[in-house]
Order: sequence, then C-alpha cells, then structure tokens
Amino acid sequence: MPSRRNFIKTSSLAIAGLSLSNLSFTKSFAPKSFISNRPPISERKFISEAVEAKIAEMKKTIKDEELAWLFENCFPNTLDTTVNYKIISGKPDTFVITGDINAMWLRDSSAQVWPYLDFINEDKKLKDLVAGVINRQTKCILIDPYANAFNDGPGESQWKNDITEMKPELHERKWEVDSLCYPIRLAYGYWKTTKDVSVFDDDWKSAMKLVLKTFKEQQRKDGKSPYRFMRETAWATDSLPLGGYGNPINPVGLIVSSFRPSDDATTFSFLVPSNHFAVVSLKQLSEMLTEVLKDTSFASECVNLADEVQEALDKYAQAEHLNFGKIYPYEVDGFGNKLFMDDANVPSLLSLPYLNAVSSENVLYKNTRKFLFSKNNPYYFEGKAGNGIGGPHAGLGKIWHLSVIMRGLTSQYEDEIVDCIKLLKSSHANTGFMHESFDKDDATKFTRSWFAWANTLFGEFILKVQKEHPHLLQKQF
Repeated sequence: MPSRRNFIKTSSLAIAGLSLSNLSFTKSFAPKSFISNRPPISERKFISEAVEAKIAEMKKTIKDEELAWLFENCFPNTLDTTVNYKIISGKPDTFVITGDINAMWLRDSSAQVWPYLDFINEDKKLKDLVAGVINRQTKCILIDPYANAFNDGPGESQWKNDITEMKPELHERKWEVDSLCYPIRLAYGYWKTTKDVSVFDDDWKSAMKLVLKTFKEQQRKDGKSPYRFMRETAWATDSLPLGGYGNPINPVGLIVSSFRPSDDATTFSFLVPSNHFAVVSLKQLSEMLTEVLKDTSFASECVNLADEVQEALDKYAQAEHLNFGKIYPYEVDGFGNKLFMDDANVPSLLSLPYLNAVSSENVLYKNTRKFLFSKNNPYYFEGKAGNGIGGPHAGLGKIWHLSVIMRGLTSQYEDEIVDCIKLLKSSHANTGFMHESFDKDDATKFTRSWFAWANTLFGEFILKVQKEHPHLLQKQF
C-alpha cells in the first residue's frame, strides 16, 4: 500500500513514461481521440442511472469535445472505481477509498460523494450508497475521532509504528479538525436533500458527542491534550515537534488542528480555515439535533462552542498584511503570531465561500483572495504550464488541480471561470483525469494519476457552470 508521500515521490512522470495500464479505469488511447477512459461497465464499482443520464446530457450540452470527454471520465470516477457498497446489520455501508491508496479518509470520502447529492432523490440506489457513507463514517468516528484515515476493518497499516494510539482499524492517525467537519457536512446535505432521518440513529448521536468532546479537548484550555503524534520520517511535515504535541498555543477558544487537510503538520496549530469550517459544522449539527433528534441541550452546547470559536476567529484570526490590508491568515497561535499562505487542500482560505463559512462579498475574503493569487503567497506558482496554488505536500512549483477547480467554484467572474476551465483542459497531460498536482512548467510531470476527489470536484465545477453560466459551455476552450 503506497503512502501519499511515496506515491508523490514515484509518480511525477513524464508523458512518455506514463504507466497507467495497471489502473482499471484507464485504457490505451491516442491523444485527442476522446474515447471514454472509464472502466468497462462490468468492472465499475457502482452504476447510478441518474448520474449516467446526466453524463449523457452533458456530453450533448458541452460543445468543446475535449471538455465533454474530461467530464465523462472524471465526474463518475468515485462511483466507477472507489466505492464498496454493502448491507451490514440491515443498514447501508459504503467504504470509499481515495484512489491510489486503499484507505478511506473522512474528508475525501465526504467530498467524493458530495456532488452526487443532487441526484439521490432520482436514484434510490445512489441514495442508499450515500447513506452508507454516512453510516460508515459514524463507525469510523466511534473507533477513533482523532484518526483521519481508516482501513476497511482491522488490518495492517504502514504507519502502525507511529508514536500515537494506533489501532488495527486505522490507516493513519493524524488529527485534523476538518476530518470531523466533513461527515457533518455530508449528513446535513443528505438530510436537507432527502428529508431521510434513518442515518441519525443512536450510533450517529454517540459519534457526534465524540465530535463535540474532541473539539473541546483540542481547545486545550487546561494546557493538556490526550492526543500526540510523532513519526520516524525524513519529512518534517509528517511529524509534530515538542514530544508530538505541536508548537505552543495560547488557549483563546480556537480549536487545535495538528495537521492540515493536506496531512501536513501545522506550523501554528490554530488552522484558520478549519476553525471557520468547524463553526459552520457545529451550527449544522445543532440544527440536526434540534429538528431531528429533539435534543435541545446537546444542540445548545454545539451553538455555544460555535459562537466561542467565531468570537476567537474575529479577535485572533484577522491581520493587517503589508500589501493587501486586513486579510485572513492561514494559521495563528493565539500569541499574535500569524502565517500568511494558503494550501490547495480544502478547507483552505480560498474555499471559505464554498463551505458557506464567509460570503464571497466579505471584504476580508476579497482582500485575502487578492493575496492568494499573488507572489506574496509563498505557495502560489506561475509557469509555462499555468498558475495556481499548491502547498508543501507535493513540493515547490507544483500547482494543484484542487486549487484551480476551487478558484473556479468560488469565482464571481466569467473571465476567471473561463481561465480555470482552459487551465484544467490543458493540464491533464492527455490522461483524461485530474491529478493531485502538476509542475508549473510541464503538466506531464504530475502526482497521483488516480485521485478521485479531484476528479469528482472537477465534475461538480462543470455542473455549476452549466447551472449558473450555461452559455459558457457553448464555447471552445
């Protein structure tokens, strides 16, 4: 089982050396032939009639043949290649791998199936599949709310020797605030779409109590933490300093996230976009507890914590930048130290409107967005192959498809949306799929040829364009 780090080191490939034949969802094809690059029907993990109907519709709607081909390949990639659906103890259960790594991330699995919510009222099987993801995530949280990635039952992990409380069910145990936010987002979206409350059983409520408990623990108001993490590694961002507890924080009400959604260690442990995400998630959780479970006491606890975190964000997570005025920093420590950057992985500062954390009209967000796409952001890269945000995880000069897609998803300007589509179309290296990252000067040097989150999010972006700017899909890009 390859680690993300090892995969990155071994899969930055030139197009002449692409080794995609071992992946079930790829086939040999001539560039520009635009023959479907999906696995044969008999090899697909799951087939949704509603999704297939949408793909057929979009192939007729999108006038740019290559863009239509990319949509056809990418949008169903999660269903085609990553889901394992079954019934366990009378309930749907869906294990979702991230792609090239045979493990389920709470974050990735939520994001991978999120765009299918629009179709679940038309497709009972698809609805059950998404309910199965929620049920499986509930099980995962009950096993360990501090873990980010899980095996499909007890098994071996290459990270079993990490200095933390590892369990056989865990693939990795990196504490990331967003890992507990994403399952809430998915459950809330599922409920709002279907009105189905079957997933909100006693196990789910117990898991949500663990979420609240964990968030409060990681405010570290008593100066202690039950969580620590260290790893024997050559990568500094794969381990935490100071005995595995991370750099010091001033307990001002924010929630510590030991790792970023990239699975890289934070520098200053209060990760700002993840704390904004937590505020949104806690309010959504409160609504579900009130409306579905009628537990107003538990709901009030969630709202109170959300308000406390928001107050701390307003006080400690805004700062004057030398060139851009008041903006959101990426990380803070409560002592006054701030880190000005962004990472491609979501939650990011760029993604805050997408997560309904701030309005796209918010002045601080607008200022922040200008900063993000400037040379003042150390992880914004420009080159012959394009421009965009990356992060430390894949190294310098690597633009992430997630950030290009998210730029398009959060843009209010058609010219910018068109530029994002053009860049996505020109940077898939004739594979027909999105990747984790590509070199700013040579898109054929990329990481992760099978990264389902990026593929599905690309589909979500194109569907948003169809809904809000349909005339753009009549263009040749």
